[in-house]
Amino acid sequence: MVTPDFGFGRTFATYRANWSLNVARFDQVISLRYPSYAVGHPAHVCWLNHTMREYYDLWPEFAASISAKARVKERVRKSLIHLADWWLLRYRTTQVVAQSHTIQRRLLDDLGVRAGVLWPPPPPREYRCDEYGDYILAVSRLTSTKRLDLLIRALAEPVARHVRVVVAGEGEALADLHALAESLGVGGRVTFTGRLAEDALTRHLGQCRAVCFAPLREDYGFVTVEAFASGKAVVTCSDSGGPAELVRHDHSGFVCESTPSAVGAALARLMDDRGLAERLGRAARAQAAAMTWPEAVKRLVIV
Repeated sequence: MVTPDFGFGRTFATYRANWSLNVARFDQVISLRYPSYAVGHPAHVCWLNHTMREYYDLWPEFAASISAKARVKERVRKSLIHLADWWLLRYRTTQVVAQSHTIQRRLLDDLGVRAGVLWPPPPPREYRCDEYGDYILAVSRLTSTKRLDLLIRALAEPVARHVRVVVAGEGEALADLHALAESLGVGGRVTFTGRLAEDALTRHLGQCRAVCFAPLREDYGFVTVEAFASGKAVVTCSDSGGPAELVRHDHSGFVCESTPSAVGAALARLMDDRGLAERLGRAARAQAAAMTWPEAVKRLVIV
């Protein structure tokens, strides 16, 4: 069931609509994101993927992007949303479970709300590992917080001069990423595919050498476990949040510093050593296989 969402400018209307939603016909409610935890039900588990990040961990970036006058208004909105989220998560839910330790820490630090952690398994798809091909795959929305610019800058490092990347996704940063790749002289080694249909996504996951997913403070990042399920290692960064929790360094991928040189070196290692990519990929696939939806449902169902 998709709960109401009226968009960024009508935040409080969205909260009110979720509060008023009649879900009495269900035995239990499992909510996932803001503000679906406003729904009222005596058996309500919130399996939280994130609060409204512009008013939490992304507040510095958001505040810097608006005028001083708008910032005053948004600070008031931020305080009200924090108060509402604190009350709703404490008194409108039976149990709160975070989808990562990153989210768990935010809840405790920002709202004083304690939560358990349950990593979601890979979304149901026909994952496969066809080969360990000649390119690195990046799957992401093309926005600043996903840091595709870091990946492109990594390709300009001398150690990674032979690495080729396929970027799948769409977003407002596409033109800037194109321009960056050309300015660094790596445009011929970066292919932008746009948004991929499901069969094309699983094909690329099955054919790439490895996946690079190095966002900034990501809540969870399904790309990581989708790559694992396809038998592919993941390169991420120590400040990437959820992906850095999932990737076991030198076991199912690499967790490196968020610098072009470090990312470039990790990508080069995988491209230079197919056997290494295969070893890490096998471990990644075993890790994903241990994360199942039946076990997740067992943890979340309380009726």
